[in-house]
Amino acid sequence: MSSSGPTFARRALLAGSAALTVGGGATAARARPPARCLDEDAAWIPSDDLVQELPRFMRIAGVPGVAIAVIDRGKLAWSRGFGVKNILTRDPVREDTLFEAASMTKPVFAYVVMRLVDEKRLDLDTPLVAYRRPGYLGDDPNLERITVRHVLAHSTGLPNWATGPLVTTKAPGTSYTYSGEAFVWLQLVVESIMGMGLGDVMQAKLFEPAGMSHSGFGWDERIARSAVFGHSEPPEGEETLPPQPTRELGDRLLGVASRWRKPIASWTYEESIAAMREIDPKTAPSTHDLLVNSAGGLLTTASDYAKFMRLMIDRPTRADWEISDASRRAMLTPLLDIRGRDISRGLGWELEQSSGGPLFQHSGSNYGIFKTLGVGDARRGRAIVVFTNAANGNALAARIVREATGIDRLKSLI
Repeated sequence: MSSSGPTFARRALLAGSAALTVGGGATAARARPPARCLDEDAAWIPSDDLVQELPRFMRIAGVPGVAIAVIDRGKLAWSRGFGVKNILTRDPVREDTLFEAASMTKPVFAYVVMRLVDEKRLDLDTPLVAYRRPGYLGDDPNLERITVRHVLAHSTGLPNWATGPLVTTKAPGTSYTYSGEAFVWLQLVVESIMGMGLGDVMQAKLFEPAGMSHSGFGWDERIARSAVFGHSEPPEGEETLPPQPTRELGDRLLGVASRWRKPIASWTYEESIAAMREIDPKTAPSTHDLLVNSAGGLLTTASDYAKFMRLMIDRPTRADWEISDASRRAMLTPLLDIRGRDISRGLGWELEQSSGGPLFQHSGSNYGIFKTLGVGDARRGRAIVVFTNAANGNALAARIVREATGIDRLKSLI
């Protein structure tokens, strides 16, 4: 491939945009105006200049669709969609367009776990095996020591995803080990305690009381119409779509849901595994492929996710259904250093000591084609959510957050 082709040009321009995300050099700074100076009283609502430039940034990054929502002073202050859900149909991104939240599902699930802790149904320091021992656990004494706190802080010693019996690589509580498998195990615990599938638990404990009417798990015809398609870097001179794992599996499972007369969103872990075996008897189901998945299965809108982030904001009063302020503070308190004390883990959130003060944040990537980012400042009542539907969405989201907040996040250096 010639280095003068359009793909090379896109990558070069995106690299310039990414450089600006982390400060950039003198040449890059002249090419694009730097982020505004940090004003601690300024809202994080994207400026008119950023909104005007965003379609060009999206074109350069190869990101067809973006949704942004902003919390200011503890309230949903701004939300807007840009671009299209699908490069082939050109359907626009709208307020009700669903995105795969990917790993940004984890803080949402952690919040519900903390509700159960407040209700004394779960204890942060009781081993998971005391609640439920899945049949896929391996022969490993460390498994007996893994607690809810270890799961939410990503210190279980478990791998992100396993291909065989689940065993640890490190002793629980000793170091940072990001793990989706750990979250799914905790999902099984929650389902056992509540006597229902994760989707129904999340609906009752969070989505309904928080007014998150466009949030859920599973798959159905409404979701299929509303959800974006993921996009990879398109080849030169051709627009195509990569495989869509969630959509393809969801469409195949709809027949099972119809026969069972039970929507996928209400399935338990066992029902999900049984359904996947039914449609593909020759392939062993993987926890990574679960549609109802506490580690990455949330389907939601940017504004709904912003409503969730609002729950983490400092406020004088809280509704009865919300977690206690002590539990909220526990989620935002560093427990485990990741890159020194500047970037750490709380219960469900990544925490950063930024130039603008303490931030809580999380990102996500499903199948490399859905990239998401959420950043919040609990003390100042602010948060911003950026959802994208393409492989280069992480660089674009980081650029949007920097321009909107005026903060050079340390996470952008990693």
